[in-house]
Amino acid sequence: MLMLSVLPAQAQPLELLSPDGTIKLTVTLGDKIYYDVACDGNVLMRQNELQLSLRNETLGGNPKLASQKRSSADAEIKPVAPFKFSTIRNNYNSLLLNFKGNYSVEFRTFDDGIAYRFITKKKGTVDVLHEDANMSFTGDYLLHTSHPGERGWAAVYEDPYSHVESQQWNATDDMSTLPILIDTRKGVKILFSETDVDDYPCMFVKGRGAANGVASIFPPAPLETENGENIRVTKGANYIARTAGTRSFPWRWFIIAKRDGQLIESTMPAKLAPTCAVNDVSWIKPGLVMWDYISRDCDFGPEVNYRVGLNNAALKHYIDFASRNKIPYFCIDAGWAKDADNRPIETIAEVDLPEIIRYAKEKNVDILLWMLFGAIQRDFDDDSYDLFDYFEKMGVKGFKIDFMDRSDQAISNFYERAARKAAEHRMVVELHGSFTPRGLEYKYPNILSYEGVLGIEWGANICTPDNSLYLPFIRNVAGPMSFTPGIMSTVQPEHLHDGIGYIVMMIGTRAHHMAYYILFESGLQMIADSPRMFDQNPDCRDFIFTTPVTWDETHALAADAGQYAVVARRHGDKWWIGGLCNGIEKTREFDLDLSFLPSGKTFRMTAFEDGQNSTFQAMDYNIRTQEVKHGDKLHIKLVRNGGFAAILE
Repeated sequence: MLMLSVLPAQAQPLELLSPDGTIKLTVTLGDKIYYDVACDGNVLMRQNELQLSLRNETLGGNPKLASQKRSSADAEIKPVAPFKFSTIRNNYNSLLLNFKGNYSVEFRTFDDGIAYRFITKKKGTVDVLHEDANMSFTGDYLLHTSHPGERGWAAVYEDPYSHVESQQWNATDDMSTLPILIDTRKGVKILFSETDVDDYPCMFVKGRGAANGVASIFPPAPLETENGENIRVTKGANYIARTAGTRSFPWRWFIIAKRDGQLIESTMPAKLAPTCAVNDVSWIKPGLVMWDYISRDCDFGPEVNYRVGLNNAALKHYIDFASRNKIPYFCIDAGWAKDADNRPIETIAEVDLPEIIRYAKEKNVDILLWMLFGAIQRDFDDDSYDLFDYFEKMGVKGFKIDFMDRSDQAISNFYERAARKAAEHRMVVELHGSFTPRGLEYKYPNILSYEGVLGIEWGANICTPDNSLYLPFIRNVAGPMSFTPGIMSTVQPEHLHDGIGYIVMMIGTRAHHMAYYILFESGLQMIADSPRMFDQNPDCRDFIFTTPVTWDETHALAADAGQYAVVARRHGDKWWIGGLCNGIEKTREFDLDLSFLPSGKTFRMTAFEDGQNSTFQAMDYNIRTQEVKHGDKLHIKLVRNGGFAAILE
């Protein structure tokens, strides 16, 4: 049953259309601020509520409109690290409602969605007790959510997707992290999340049961913490944020997609992100990253004349491999520091870090270091030393900061402080053990990736294609993600063997795992397998290592969330096509329209595709070469857990 609030008869709706007129936002003022969302005349959400509860007043409670202002914009955004498009068109209509009590609500409509935010002009600081961002659906919707379970506010955003009927998700059930995907079953899907989360906690959502919708919920501001591998909150405040009284609050955005491919193509987070705070961005270089963590104990063979593990010889072996293959970065993961928790300056006896950095520089490879969040936080609290300064002078080019495992106001502020400090020292950052992107990567574009994803490091039994096929439609839309692809030993699930510690196995065909480098977006795209495994597969190696990590154009050619995705991307004058599908026992066939190619040019395609035996021998693949041009139809097949990866040049 849909429960509707009673509105005063005199309430006059305020309408705001998208630039193309297909999306309509209708705002009604009553005891609260309500808004409806319709697409092509079909109301998808009705009487959504928004309020901001401060210590002594509720903004949006019995609102008194003082004035309104309408405007529009049509501008270009050029991201420092373009993950979908090097030029983004930011075209929207805006409605700014100014209310008595020194606050406003700004709404924007785009051709692919809507967004809103609170703006306040209060003196001093304010305590935010809660923010209502409650939705009411107009039908039985299917929600794709991710639940932290017993971890609660210590969510790591690495849980598999759940699929729940909207009226069956009760307020007492587990909450979900953002983003969430809402299938209206009316030919439209809605992706909901937030951006520009500055000095504020991240939003979670919970079900509303028979009321048929979702409600917002936030972690309390931390008052007391306990040190450890991460810094755990032991006592929370009775408010979610203590913040400046004059400020804008986070954007809450909805991508409204009439075809699933629009989710993959959408740049909504970039359109709402804060402006860049780094004056000189010329030193920020996205790129591939050789990574030793998963394969650290796996690399053996005649060229390995040392004991595998974490030591100088092994690290130099990885650096040599990166150098030969023109991979710009090598990340030394956990284990190198003698005291990672407190003051990670002294290394273990087996690692001579200055020598490793000197050697890498000689080989034209930059070093990234894994670093505990707690160690950096303690560095911020202790003026006696400076980790960023220390390692910049040593020659380290960036940090992989791990184990934040929180989403409260204090952790949001830590992200910004760490990003700002890294930028001052010309260091790039990957945030691991993190929440999903909230727009800070545009303000500080030296943040090139986040984890916040159920990725390959969880292993084959947990990280399956059936879950990963939702990532291009949900997680990766929010921003770059560290999925850590690049596994050569691939199997179908019935052939997966547990306990083989010296070989990393993952479910999916070889072409499937190669396509991750085209489908999944990250400014620091990790390479998970060992040098030996890649050298035994030189054709796959050379394809992966010449695939870029930033893109000038993105086009979804075939898409069904959770089922399959085929995407074309351009970098410079070359194109790549990547395709993925889930584990359904069928072979999917597509005739791809190549009209995205420029007319008058012929391209030579080299494609890795599922082999005849890949339905049971997942490492079987074929290499197809052919000439293609604008307007051609390209026929491809994807087997179960299969893929397709091609370059057109």
